[in-house]
Amino acid sequence: MSRRLEILAPAGGMESLKAVIAAGADAVYMGGQKFGARAFADNPDPEMLLWAIDYAHLHGIRFYLTVNTLLKERELEEELYEYLRPCYERGVDAVIVQDLGVFRAVREWFADLSIHASTQMTVTGVGGARFLKEEGADRVVLARELSLKEIKKIREEADVELECFVHGALCYCYSGQCMFSSVLGGRSGNRGRCAQPCRLRYEAKKEGQILSKKGENYLLSPKDICTLSLLPEIVEAGVYSLKIEGRMKRPEYAAGVVRIYRKYADWYLEHGADGYQVLDKDLRELSLLFNRDGFSKGYYGQHNGRGMMALWNQEISKEEKQAYETLIKELKAQFVEKEQAIPIEGTLYAKVGEPLCLKLWRKGSGQNGKVTVYGETVQEAKNRPMEEEKLRKQMEKTGNTPFVWEDLTILAEGVLFVPVQALNALRRDALSKLQEKILQGYQKHIETPKTRTEKKERGKDQAWEGSRRKLHLSVETEEQLLAVFKMAESLKKEGTVSAEAVYLDAESMEESLSEQVQKIHQLGWKAYVMLPLIFRNDTAARYEKNRIFWQELLADGYVIRNLEEYDFLRRIKWKKEKILDANVYTWNQKSRQFWRERGIDAMTNPLELNSRELMEISNEDSIQVIYGRYPMMVSAGCVHQTLKQCHRQPGQLVLKDRYQKEFPVKNYCRDCYNVIYNSQPLYLLDRLEELNKICLLGYRMMFTTESRQEVLAVLKGWLFGQEAKGEFTRGHWKRGVE
Repeated sequence: MSRRLEILAPAGGMESLKAVIAAGADAVYMGGQKFGARAFADNPDPEMLLWAIDYAHLHGIRFYLTVNTLLKERELEEELYEYLRPCYERGVDAVIVQDLGVFRAVREWFADLSIHASTQMTVTGVGGARFLKEEGADRVVLARELSLKEIKKIREEADVELECFVHGALCYCYSGQCMFSSVLGGRSGNRGRCAQPCRLRYEAKKEGQILSKKGENYLLSPKDICTLSLLPEIVEAGVYSLKIEGRMKRPEYAAGVVRIYRKYADWYLEHGADGYQVLDKDLRELSLLFNRDGFSKGYYGQHNGRGMMALWNQEISKEEKQAYETLIKELKAQFVEKEQAIPIEGTLYAKVGEPLCLKLWRKGSGQNGKVTVYGETVQEAKNRPMEEEKLRKQMEKTGNTPFVWEDLTILAEGVLFVPVQALNALRRDALSKLQEKILQGYQKHIETPKTRTEKKERGKDQAWEGSRRKLHLSVETEEQLLAVFKMAESLKKEGTVSAEAVYLDAESMEESLSEQVQKIHQLGWKAYVMLPLIFRNDTAARYEKNRIFWQELLADGYVIRNLEEYDFLRRIKWKKEKILDANVYTWNQKSRQFWRERGIDAMTNPLELNSRELMEISNEDSIQVIYGRYPMMVSAGCVHQTLKQCHRQPGQLVLKDRYQKEFPVKNYCRDCYNVIYNSQPLYLLDRLEELNKICLLGYRMMFTTESRQEVLAVLKGWLFGQEAKGEFTRGHWKRGVE
């Protein structure tokens, strides 16, 4: 049974930081004004961020800095180092990172700085965790969708420190795999600016028939999780850090949740799982602080389900509101308005003829944390000697310092005379030196500053020839593939961007892959296989069982969509081509170089960057999507399950929003996940002149929900310069994201 755990608390601002420390957190995670996944929290400015790090350390609390967004090229090269360096030198305990370019940069610039792989990396299996550990991650924050069984397997086989969310809001989408907010309003979740479209109303339809019931419209809005009753099981599955969500919530909420989880963590640490029981009053308190139609226990015990969803988003009663206000008032008085003091202990030595001496230490720090300060020489009293009570009264004043006396021993010899100002000076000097000593234990210094990366400008004579680009076509159904085959001869014509490769979706076409690969080769094209968007334990087990098939499949390469698949391919010693899909993010040159060094042959350009930003990172191994519906969400949740209409058969329905936009939803039943696609396809087929300015290997048309006739129409438009039919979007080609 594990006896190590950490209560990790959110700090959305300075009030929250102080409140959660007072409530019993072991560590806090907080962002500054850049690069954090909660851009709209009350994030401190650079000076206050350093103060926050000091404040946590003075209280013996670990401080983790969130740097868990994707960074554009100029941000990484021109801003990140100067942002991180003061925090590193101040002794920040770890950075939480999503972007592998940032990961690489931190390893390069601050070699001994601990890196925690963010939940935004969507680590769902042993392979991803093992890979990140090998690359230098000290901790992996797992995807929130994992079961206790999966977590246990990761801990045992990857042997890396694990962090999991135990309380608070859930995303409907696997974190890091959501572009809903980005596409609809330009506020990217990958940039910390999510507008939470999952909390809005939607109507589910199939073939024109409304499937959702009246009043049950919040189809993408999960309940908050509360795992208090599961705490022993979570810890014994191998989780070290119990993470509480809530950087956007008020300080009283964060403190109230921490207080209760601290209580039960301490109970478990002292007594173990035997007799562990959660009191109804504590569950009631958590529910009062915040809930959406009650709580769920998250994905720890179930893959998905209607019971996890806040379908009604019910209003709270008048009585609940009054109880909430009373609780908030209590928490505010206890944790927000009353600052936590740091207990100290010490000994004052006062002997006639010798200098005053004060030895001082933070309670529990031991000999290594002790400071010794000397003052004026003690004189013999001629009239009124100074009694011990007077000495104590002066010495136990702490003024505006963060300290409070827990125990002061006074050893006095002789009839003493000590000026009050001498005692005050001794005390102030000692408290100042103690604070300095505590903080010095965390601080570091960099002797050599970062050298700026040399930029290679591509001149006209070095321009990548547009005529060398090739067309790649990805399909998810055999119907779509037949449409591609019908247009094959036209697509191979010279003088245009001729087709070179077809991608086949393994999730929906696994049984016919060998046959289809052969047909594609007969046309003289390359055949690539797109592996599943999510590669969890059951998927990995199926692939391992059939590893000979995947090794010997005559495909020219695989399209990788997560870290687990990269690990799988290297373990089966796959020697052919490996292409990263767009959701394995490469927003900057450092992330691209990271992957090149690990044997990746080509990368699909990110979908959220604009044309100027794409120009800065694209190279001869870049593939640009020019047509297709963006995958807006990849979710372990299932709309069919929520509607009580799951037949364990792949299918498609649509979600209609308040603007009457319809978003196709495909359920992939083999590995049980949903993909929600944009209501309109990206269309850049008429932007070749602009695209030719970017250095590219090729273009990709991405067919997802299209029928055979729709695929034919798109291909004819491409070949014969026909105008686009129906509604379409330019995506982020011009606007990008903030």
